Amino acid sequence: MKALIIEDEYPAAERLTKMIQKTDSSIEVLEVLESIEAAKRWFSSHEAPDLIFSDIQLSDGLSFVIFDEIPINSPIIFTTSYDEYAIKAFKVKSIDYLLKPIKPQELSAAIEKYRALTGAKAHQDYGHKIQSLLDILPSAGRKYKNRFLVKQHEQFVPIHRHEIAYFFTANEMVCLICNDNRQFLIDYTLEELEKMLDPSHFFRLNRQFIAALSAVKKIHSYFNGKLKLDLHPEPLQEILVSREKASSFKEWIEG
Repeated sequence: MKALIIEDEYPAAERLTKMIQKTDSSIEVLEVLESIEAAKRWFSSHEAPDLIFSDIQLSDGLSFVIFDEIPINSPIIFTTSYDEYAIKAFKVKSIDYLLKPIKPQELSAAIEKYRALTGAKAHQDYGHKIQSLLDILPSAGRKYKNRFLVKQHEQFVPIHRHEIAYFFTANEMVCLICNDNRQFLIDYTLEELEKMLDPSHFFRLNRQFIAALSAVKKIHSYFNGKLKLDLHPEPLQEILVSREKASSFKEWIEG
């Protein structure tokens, strides 16, 4: 079995390598990568390993960025000193983790868990689980936009995230609507805004609207499993959430 270690602290990487070899001599550690950029370069020119041991906090950011930008189906065992919320997320999604300082018996159990997940299907399932982890820990590895600089007559005005009610698009233009109903055109598409905005505060309701949590005032059941929303300020058109998005919208509202 071939394994890869992503770890920016040399003593921790050396200790983990020795522990892996002592726990299971059949595991070959291919390389130790110390950064996001080093990992991207490695994956661009190598076949994916059987197993990845990855720290979360690296010298140039959080390792989630690697798995967000590069499709990697290898199972991952995270090695981390991360907060309890993240650890619970790993457990829910069945992606194993080792809390630093790593204990030999925990490493052994994690490797045994990997061995229980054999075959191509297990690797495919892990690819989906990695994406699910990224979805439920959106703020862990990304910085979100908190302010927009908008033009008002001949001046520029900063609009903070908390002032925004929603964004909508019409006639190929995107408008930012504030809580007090001020309206500004902005030079971003809704697709670009989806990546910029913190998904714990904003939700893509449909093709035309992204709304802030504070703007949602009432939710009504609608025909064929859809939801109808009352937003504030009240938009000129009816706001519907599709049946496919209804479940994730409710989860977002509940937090």
